[in-house]
Amino acid sequence: MSIKELIYKAKMLQSTLPYIRQFYGRTFVIKYGGSAMIEESLRESFAKDVLLLRYVGIKVIVVHGGGPQINKTLESFGIEAKFVGGMRKTDEETMHVVEMVLAGDINKDIVALINKHSGEQVYAVGLSGRDGNLIKAKKLDKEEYFKELGLEVPEEDIGFVGQVESINTHLLSTLMDNNYIPVIAPIGVGSHGEAYNINADVVASEVARYMKAEKLIFLTDTEGIKDQHGEVISSISKEEIYQLIKNGTIKGGMIPKVKSAIKALQAGVKKVHIIDGRCPHSILLEVFTEEGIGTEIVS
Repeated sequence: MSIKELIYKAKMLQSTLPYIRQFYGRTFVIKYGGSAMIEESLRESFAKDVLLLRYVGIKVIVVHGGGPQINKTLESFGIEAKFVGGMRKTDEETMHVVEMVLAGDINKDIVALINKHSGEQVYAVGLSGRDGNLIKAKKLDKEEYFKELGLEVPEEDIGFVGQVESINTHLLSTLMDNNYIPVIAPIGVGSHGEAYNINADVVASEVARYMKAEKLIFLTDTEGIKDQHGEVISSISKEEIYQLIKNGTIKGGMIPKVKSAIKALQAGVKKVHIIDGRCPHSILLEVFTEEGIGTEIVS
């Protein structure tokens, strides 16, 4: 490598200084999902990026999903995956599989991936909402949920689909203060110890809200929120989001993301970003460059 190339590298490193100074000691919540969880090169990139954030003094919490893996496991058990109004219908049998896949296979795999690249000072630790009553939950009020989005309320029961009642912030703060990276499976615990399946985007938003996070970042399989012409919107407000939901531009899995983003902003989270997890080092590009990538949702 030439001196010129080395100097360029040094300048690039130096350009991150204002961002490291700004975010040192702050909390970022990252919703991890999509291709970034599946493609090996992207998985490695994600793990190293998360560790880099932690080593420069940014506290990181990871919340993950796992819809495709759940579907695959349900199929292998001969259980049909059913959806009601875009939500997974979660009967007792399905809930058992959901918890096994999310809190077992996927969660421990992510923890092992991060720890493979960590040193002696920082480690990832896996949690579900049932650990230490991390995520207290109750059955989702589907009428309130769908009406808030201006959508028709489905008649069918959705089973053990939950909504967050509270987050054990003391547990998360204790772990982060001792250089652990919490990796959370989106399973809640009810008042009688029962498990609830909660949308991972919603859990990420609630964790960000309770932890007063600086940033909430959604890793997705899209470049960001797009307008009616298919162009990525770099910055968007709450009012514009509801308009795009009403006219059908924002639909499907993007709806709980933007709904969660709005709620987080209203509760004091500084910034919410929806970025393309298929792009290597997308987190670093978002955090440590002025331009950023994807869509920023503003109050």
